[in-house]
Amino acid sequence: MAHKKSGKRQRLQVGPETVQALNFGHPWVIADHYTRQWPTTECGDLAELIDGQGHLLGTALLDSSSRIAARLLSRSRIELNHDFLSRRLQVASAGRRWIDRGHTDVWRMINGEADGLPGLTIDRYADFALVQYYTTAWDKHLEMVAQSLLQSGEISGVYAKHRPQQTRKLAAGRGGRRGVGRLVAGEAAPAGLPVVEHGLRFAVDLAEDLHTGIFPDQRQNRLALRARAAGCELLNLFAYTGAFSVAAAAGGARKVTSVDASARYLEQARRNFELNGIPAQNHEFLVGDCFVELERLARHNRRFDIILMDPPSFSSTRKSRFTTGGGTAALVAQALQLLDAGGLLVTSSNLQKMPMADYLKELRKGGLQANRLLQVVEVGGQGPDFPFLPNFPEGQYLKYVVSVVKEMF
Repeated sequence: MAHKKSGKRQRLQVGPETVQALNFGHPWVIADHYTRQWPTTECGDLAELIDGQGHLLGTALLDSSSRIAARLLSRSRIELNHDFLSRRLQVASAGRRWIDRGHTDVWRMINGEADGLPGLTIDRYADFALVQYYTTAWDKHLEMVAQSLLQSGEISGVYAKHRPQQTRKLAAGRGGRRGVGRLVAGEAAPAGLPVVEHGLRFAVDLAEDLHTGIFPDQRQNRLALRARAAGCELLNLFAYTGAFSVAAAAGGARKVTSVDASARYLEQARRNFELNGIPAQNHEFLVGDCFVELERLARHNRRFDIILMDPPSFSSTRKSRFTTGGGTAALVAQALQLLDAGGLLVTSSNLQKMPMADYLKELRKGGLQANRLLQVVEVGGQGPDFPFLPNFPEGQYLKYVVSVVKEMF
């Protein structure tokens, strides 16, 4: 169902700083003195943005009550209809033809601003698609997005999740554990939908939780860990449903110890081990706060060859709270007590507001606290199906660092 053409579409002026940002290719209009003078608009409406001389800057999706008051869809006059969305999907697919996913049926089809649909991502999970939107401006267009996906003939059902900026509140609220996603169009996915990543099988859920059970942006990093894990004893902190743990075990790790504050997630991790024919009883699953468990492991003189920490941006338990922005150094220092010189520390952060340079400072600080030197041997980020634009640096959010532990020189 195409939206009717808007002959009376509003033309909204933006300030000189925004003009400069848009001309540099950044797609966001940040709320300011100029946006506060805009006439009342409905969230999800389209408008033509103009500069002070009335020159067209492009067509934007409006969310005037948000810090990001508008998101530029195109530098031309466009209609947000099936044809427009189909073109965006086709162009995104063509750009991903260079990617070798291997034996994998989980990947990102649309990565928001990088694929010309700001505030919207689309992930493929086997025969299903999950649309995540970071502004309610997409609400009124979701059915059209879903129909465009179904018309491709490859998608059986489309789910959607709203991802507000303050996901901490969502996770803590009544929707944080149940009913976060909804079926928008097509068939319903089975509970525990099986998906494949580099030949390994995982069960996911597209509706119940804030997350699905696997993070596709870490796919290449899991493959690299799998190649390194043979014969090693590995500790996985913030293990979630155990995707990294399964990858390490599949790579021949002697023993994998998975730690997470959620017993429910670790139960899913056990099931993921079994899905891949890896006996879960040969490995260890510890429910608890990572700091507390590190202390306990240290008291028992446990040592590991590899320690992996891939925390969420925040993690709350009844007894403690971890934040990537403030807890990384302390966590690194404590983890290093369980690694001998020559061991491998693998650290990751998805905190968008922390650039790589600042993240490396946190690692340096943690190493100094533990009187250890971290020799970085690999730096990575999100997979190639999560592209970003040089003129939208916010799109480069994932930091993945592999370090060899050394004695201080």
